[in-house]
Amino acid sequence: MAEIIVLKEIRRLLQKIDVTAAMKEGFIQYSNGATVVPPVGELLFEDPPGDVHIKYGYVKHDPYYVIKIASGFYENSTVGLPSSNGLMLLFNQQTGSPVAVLLDEGFLTDVRTAAAGALVANYFAPKKIKAVGIIGTGIQARLQLKHLQEHRPCKTVWVWGRNHENTLRFKEELKADFNIHIAKTPAEVAFNSNLILTTTPSEVPLLFAQDVQIGTHITAVGSDTADKQELEAALLGKADLVIVDSIPQSGSRGEVFRAVKSGEVQAENIIELGTALQDTSLQRSNDQQITIADLTGVAVQDIMITKAVYDQFKKLT
Repeated sequence: MAEIIVLKEIRRLLQKIDVTAAMKEGFIQYSNGATVVPPVGELLFEDPPGDVHIKYGYVKHDPYYVIKIASGFYENSTVGLPSSNGLMLLFNQQTGSPVAVLLDEGFLTDVRTAAAGALVANYFAPKKIKAVGIIGTGIQARLQLKHLQEHRPCKTVWVWGRNHENTLRFKEELKADFNIHIAKTPAEVAFNSNLILTTTPSEVPLLFAQDVQIGTHITAVGSDTADKQELEAALLGKADLVIVDSIPQSGSRGEVFRAVKSGEVQAENIIELGTALQDTSLQRSNDQQITIADLTGVAVQDIMITKAVYDQFKKLT
């Protein structure tokens, strides 16, 4: 019978796992052709607005395959619910038998996304981070900031949110650990920061080419469908390096999808993260470069974190 692992247990197990290292291994396997990852399954809702992503696949010669279902319903706060939810399903790759159900309520998706952001910062952020800029105030904004501290610590933060009350709450909850400034506009975030994290489900650009300073790195994680966009296409055209977690996915979703479609970026100039992790010539080479990582979320991340949690679970049971 399949094991059922609930969120409380998953949180405990994650304390023993280096999720960033797992993400690095997964991206490298993906770019090296060692995985099978079909196109994303997707359900989009209008009233209320929301989306459901089904991501699935396997690493060749591994014991397991994984199917992940994750949702984002962005008006859930009005009924006292978190915006994200979901679960992970682990199966035996040899027999198809279910091995485990991880009732993570969307938490593992949030964690693996934040860990990917921290990984990207290791290779593409400037050496000296004067301030971290955050667009958005939700769970992903908090997790991105938390995971970043493990690798590229910086306590000065500029934040902008669409809802002023939520932005004030963000500052209040994190002020013991960070020196947080509230910006009136995304442009003010960019003026004061050289590492920017964008974490919203916006369908209109929030950051523009004219806003961003020389030497800035941007990690954009909010635009994971064809309709979402946080960065002006011209901003990607201005960048010295544009990195994606998946070249195939960037053809149908994310910031790069919009930038290529508008002619601001040539598809052949896009670099896949797993390839760049193995080649220093594809990483940031100086602190004058503008670099952008467009992370739409790849099933290999779900595979790696699900396997890691289950393996840790088996060690302790």
